[in-house]
Amino acid sequence: MNQVYHMDNLQLLKTLEDNSIDLIYSDILFNTGRKFEDYDDNLGTPQEAILWYKPRLEEMRRVLKDTGNIYLHMDYRLCHYMKVAMDEIFGFDNFVNEIIWHYNSAPRKKKCFGNRHDTILRYSKTQDFYFDDTQVREPYSETAPRGYEKEKYYNPLGKVWGDVWKINMLGQNDKTERVGYSTQKPKELIKPIILSSCPENGIVADFFCGSGTTLVVAKELGRNYIGCDINKKAVDISINRIFSSP
Repeated sequence: MNQVYHMDNLQLLKTLEDNSIDLIYSDILFNTGRKFEDYDDNLGTPQEAILWYKPRLEEMRRVLKDTGNIYLHMDYRLCHYMKVAMDEIFGFDNFVNEIIWHYNSAPRKKKCFGNRHDTILRYSKTQDFYFDDTQVREPYSETAPRGYEKEKYYNPLGKVWGDVWKINMLGQNDKTERVGYSTQKPKELIKPIILSSCPENGIVADFFCGSGTTLVVAKELGRNYIGCDINKKAVDISINRIFSSP
């Protein structure tokens, strides 16, 4: 625990014990076909990409606790293929949520509506998965209808979040979080996932850890972590961020 590994994630997964991880969150390869400054995001056709992912998904299911949650972050290129693969491996009945991360800006292709969201697929291993909904509540609308029949369903902590999360991307010139790594995700996106889906002192694993945001947030929230990336720069950045965080 509390290590970042520079290796192929499949190799690492095979060394981990069965039923040992409380939460997996991974911002996976989107298979955009692009060569970013920090990594090559090209796994071939969508079918070839899923063949590459399947043994990793099988290992992720094996290491996940019966009470565990897995969140895989992707975009439109793979989400439909990945949904079918995860239904097969985790079980259709263990699909929990399709979360839409709606962000503030992104490039727009000619003749297209602007792409303004990513998809996070959430699955469990059993129906006995951990979820602390007190961590993801917001106030009811002031215009929400009242009356006895409605009031009895209201919670004083507010209503549980919906599955569309409006959280801004990090600005290119952001000086509070930016660490110089391509496709870095904001901490505010990861916090609700860890708070709601991993118990205190539990273990969070990110097998595509990139700049280490998941691991930093896990440490800050009092969880243990396991990180992995095949990119040496990613591992170095992650370790530096972890040791410089409170």
